[in-house]
Amino acid sequence: MLIPIVAVTLVITAAFGIVVTVIVLKKRKEGKLKETNYQAFFLMGICFLGLGIVFTTTINSGFFGFAILGLVYMSIGLANRDKWLKKKK
Repeated sequence: MLIPIVAVTLVITAAFGIVVTVIVLKKRKEGKLKETNYQAFFLMGICFLGLGIVFTTTINSGFFGFAILGLVYMSIGLANRDKWLKKKK
């Protein structure tokens, strides 16, 4: 009984991935993609790092992934600090 559930999940995930890929390629071809906001990556990293540390110590060590995700987001944001969007005055 488990095999059909796994197969359905894989098919839905693959279909979603194909749809997202087609949309992104279409927008890229039209030139409508926005510039990535790396400052938002950094801020999300701070939030996820704090969330992961708190959840790991209070609830379960399985939430350590949030802390790792926070570190990854922070490193992406800091690596591209020169591309942070400037605030308009």
